[in-house]
Amino acid sequence: MIANALTSVDISVSFEGLKALSAVNIAITRGAVTGLIGPNGAGKTTLVNVLTGFQTATQGHVAMDRVVLDSAPAHRIRHLGIARTFQSGRLFSDLPVLDNLAVTGVGLGLSRGDSEARAAAMLDWMGISPLADRIAGSLPYTDERRVAIARALMLEPKYLLLDEPAAGMSAAEGDDLVALIRRIVAEIGCGVLLIEHNIGMVLRICDHIYVLDSGEIIEDGTPASIRTSEKVRHAYMGTQADAEGEIL
Repeated sequence: MIANALTSVDISVSFEGLKALSAVNIAITRGAVTGLIGPNGAGKTTLVNVLTGFQTATQGHVAMDRVVLDSAPAHRIRHLGIARTFQSGRLFSDLPVLDNLAVTGVGLGLSRGDSEARAAAMLDWMGISPLADRIAGSLPYTDERRVAIARALMLEPKYLLLDEPAAGMSAAEGDDLVALIRRIVAEIGCGVLLIEHNIGMVLRICDHIYVLDSGEIIEDGTPASIRTSEKVRHAYMGTQADAEGEIL
C-alpha cells in the first residue's frame, strides 16, 4: 500500500464462478492522471465498482492513503473523498442541473444553502454556469458528461474516477476534456483515474497507464512503454500485423 494513493491490492471478483478480475493491483496517485485501458469486457468498470464500493471483492483489499476500505459502502467511500462518474451519466433527469450538484452536497453533510452555493461555484469553475437552470434530462449528451464531472467534484474529492467520459465526444470536445482533467489535477490536486476507449487521449494525458485484459493486468507503465508494448497490441488487435493500424 502506498501513501497518497488509492490502491487495489490483489483484487479478484467472481460472478457465479466466473472470474471477472484476477489479482489486480493498481495505484492511483494524488496529483497525477492514471489511465486504465483494455478491450470491451476486460473488467474495467468492475474494478471501478470495487474501488468505489459498488461491488464487493471476492478477494483482496482496497486502500486509500494506506487505510484499508474493505466492505465500506459506496456512500461511506464518497464521504472519504473518492468520487466517480458513470458511463450512463446517472443524473437526476427531472431536476435542474444546479440541484443535481446540490443534492450531492447535502448528501455529504452541507446545508441546502451552502450546498447550492458550492454547486453554483463548481458550475462556474467548470465554465458551464449557463446550464444551471436546465433540466438535466434535456441536456445534450456531452453536456450531461460535463455535469456528471461537476457533480463528482463537489467538495473537492481526493480521487476522481472517470468511466469513459469522452464517449460520444467530437475531437474538439475531447480536447476540452483533456484541458479540464489537467485543471482538475493542477487546481484541485486530486488523483484522476481515466478509463477510456479513446487510446490517443489516454496516451496523451496520463502519467501512468494500466492495461486490463480478461480480468488481469497484462501491462503497466508510461505512455511511451504502453505505445510500444507487444502485449497491448495483441490484446487490442490480435496480431502484430493488424497492430500497425491506428489503435496505438
